[in-house]
Amino acid sequence: MATEEEAPPAPTKVKPTIVIRKKVSGHGGHHGGAWKVAYADFVTAMMALFIVLWLTSADETIKQAVAEFFNNPTGPGKLTGLAAAGAGNAIQMPKDDMAKLREKIQQALAQTPNFQSLKDHIEITITADGLRIELLETEAGMFFESGKAVPTETGGALLARLAEELGKMPNSMLIEGHTDSKPFSSDNGYSNWELSTDRANSARKLMEAHGLRPEQVEQVRGYADRQLRHPEDPSHASNRRISVIVQYLVPKGGAAAPGAGEEKGEPKKGEDSKAEPAKSEPKPKQAPH
Repeated sequence: MATEEEAPPAPTKVKPTIVIRKKVSGHGGHHGGAWKVAYADFVTAMMALFIVLWLTSADETIKQAVAEFFNNPTGPGKLTGLAAAGAGNAIQMPKDDMAKLREKIQQALAQTPNFQSLKDHIEITITADGLRIELLETEAGMFFESGKAVPTETGGALLARLAEELGKMPNSMLIEGHTDSKPFSSDNGYSNWELSTDRANSARKLMEAHGLRPEQVEQVRGYADRQLRHPEDPSHASNRRISVIVQYLVPKGGAAAPGAGEEKGEPKKGEDSKAEPAKSEPKPKQAPH
């Protein structure tokens, strides 16, 4: 009898491997960086707090220097000096007391003949660059002859008395000349640049002849009308002035203030380190001043 053939076994089904990948996303979602803003606000508030605490505990000299900077951060006018203008000079407090030096100079100048008629034209202020002594001109020419770099008798006597006192100091000096905006009348190209520089250099020579040591003078500068005392009135007589800056003492081995390196380099336009004055293009003629 015929045997029946056995059916082949059914093939086993292989189950597919399922891989589940879960995407891990950062928690916090839309507010994940909010803490950074809050932290930055906190740090800013703390910085402001410590600045206020420092200012309240500082002496009057530091407060006045900081106030001078914020009143005129670019430097012109009462805050000129190192690298003229906005060089961002660091405030270096001196070993000596500038306030006492100011009083001493005021007392010395008070011995000058006719001081009562001069005192309103002499301004001594403490700035971030040092003690600034300014001789403010009048329309008639109180300290220098009109349109010339020749000191008057009054101006010569005052500069000589000032030199006697400053020559006793170890501090370095900057001497600056300024004019108003009235164009200078000249046929040979002589302008306010030359006039301001020549007046500053004349003041240097006179002061060195009366006690100021030559090595004390760091720079002689002429700014013409680029740093007006009264920008709202460019022709005002007091824009014409001579400024003597008594610089702060830098401790031995200490770093100089930022911008000091620039001063000892090439003179800028309108500046003169006992050299030839800078020149500008001739301006229209007008009566000298």
